[in-house]
Amino acid sequence: MLETLKYLIGSTGVSGFGSKSTAEEVTETCPDLRSITAIITGATSGIGAETARVLAKRGARLVLPARNLKAAEEAKARIVSEFPESEIIVMALDLSSLTSVRNFVSELESLNLPVNILINNAGKFAHEHAISEDGIEMTFATNYLGHFLLTKLLLNTMMKAAKQTGVPGRIVNVSSSIHGWFSGDMIRYIGQISRCKSQYDATRAYALSKLANVLHTKELDQRLKQMDANVTVNCVHPGIVRTRLTREREGLITDLVFFLASKLLKTIPQAAATTCYVATHPRLLNISGKYFADCNEAWTSKLGSNSNEAAKLWAASEIMVSKHAKAVFDPLSAFDYHHM
Repeated sequence: MLETLKYLIGSTGVSGFGSKSTAEEVTETCPDLRSITAIITGATSGIGAETARVLAKRGARLVLPARNLKAAEEAKARIVSEFPESEIIVMALDLSSLTSVRNFVSELESLNLPVNILINNAGKFAHEHAISEDGIEMTFATNYLGHFLLTKLLLNTMMKAAKQTGVPGRIVNVSSSIHGWFSGDMIRYIGQISRCKSQYDATRAYALSKLANVLHTKELDQRLKQMDANVTVNCVHPGIVRTRLTREREGLITDLVFFLASKLLKTIPQAAATTCYVATHPRLLNISGKYFADCNEAWTSKLGSNSNEAAKLWAASEIMVSKHAKAVFDPLSAFDYHHM
């Protein structure tokens, strides 16, 4: 109850920011980003677009990968109209396709650009069951697996940039508090919904993909530390964005419900704040493996803090992104995941 009250009134935490802080406010004291290159997935609209706008305002060079190039060019045009000196590169990327991820990284490497910040922001909620070209359920493929491979392939570039400049690289995985809604055997459920439509539940699949983002952060952090890489990785819950709500009924109770909902939901500038804070703020120098909400460190679900589950998911992910992976991932025969 106390936490809800703090959220509603926008009280600040130890960071000095809270639920009502905006992306512009949390980046006001960040270092000059003119020497920084940031990749932001899902930057054509919503939280991603605001994240891109604010980082451009602070001087960062942006790479905007997108499946819809027209939408990405329009997003670029909006930013450039506001900040004419912005340097923004639009590139093709379909995160649900592992081939597209590999092609994007190959094209990016040909540009010989440093990569200092990687924001894995793109996400989808698929009401209808679908399977990717790699045989993986579409929500999981887009929200998690594509980002897993993207991060894996960009890691050497980020480590190289950090070594040359002395500026630590930062990876930000955008998750959701909804990750706590998933319970059960992750690997088995991935296999089930990648093989059988009848097992699919849209909300559970989305929660699974967001839990995977959390566990990816946890395991990647351990690996970065073992490699002594000057790169950090953290995870964020942006909050639920305020949208236009429609009413079917009028009345005092309905008015009260909508009033309370409006206080719980965030504007897009508020929802982009935690991502921008974690990606840029000097306070988080060398802070890694953490989960943030409202620009302050927060708790994950019990499953989200399980190191064994994180290691298990990583091993399964390595198999799924392998060029020699089966057309449809089968956790029961791919490897004995119960004995890892």
